[in-house]
Parts: sequence; structure tokens; C-alpha cells
Amino acid sequence: MTIERFEELVNEGIKAIPKEFLAKLDNVDIVIENEPTSEQLEKLRIRKDSFLFGLYEGIPKIKRWGYGQVLPDKITIFKNPIEKIARSEEEIKKVVRDIVWHEIAHHFGMDEKEVRKAESRRRKT
Repeated sequence: MTIERFEELVNEGIKAIPKEFLAKLDNVDIVIENEPTSEQLEKLRIRKDSFLFGLYEGIPKIKRWGYGQVLPDKITIFKNPIEKIARSEEEIKKVVRDIVWHEIAHHFGMDEKEVRKAESRRRKT
């Protein structure tokens, strides 16, 4: 898949987030990289042969106090790992949408356990 098409799918994933949450995104950049760096994997204590699909780096909204004049938080979506596990463009679209939602949930202060619990509830509806 071309990077341009992948960017379109990421943008669609962003647009799928409910407007009330999008309106509250504050100082966040969403970027695409082919692969996570070894430093990112080490920081998360993830093996190099594991798949990392997305990463939130920043200060969650619920932990901000006196927050100003700082670089944006960063959400990175990793193209190659997603393409490796998805069998079709439609599946890539779904995975990207879920990863965007997952990482934005971290921005709002949910830890990994809370995000996974919320994802489970989302799948049931």
C-alpha cells in the first residue's frame, strides 16, 4: 500500500472518532512511521520481533497542570506492522481505526488496562 493511501486511512480513522473527543484533542500530532525505532521498543520493553502498531508519547490530559509552551504530544501509527498482520485493505482500515482510537484514549489518560477494557465494551456494541 502506498504511503498516501495509508495516510488516507489514518485520516478516516481520525474522522471516525466522536466529535466531542476530537474537539478536546489538545496539542497532539498524529504521524505515520514505517517501523518503531529500537529506542521506542526498548522504552516499552518490547522485543524487536514483536509488533507495535501505535504509540502515544506525551502527557495525558488528566496529568497536565500548568501545561503551556510545550511541544505537542505525539501519536505514531506504524505502517509496516499493520500491513504485516492485515490481509486486505479493508482489514488495514479497521486496524488503523482501532489503533487511532486506542492511542487517543491514552491521550485522554486511560492506561493500557483501561483502554483494553473499553475496547472490549466497544466490540460488544
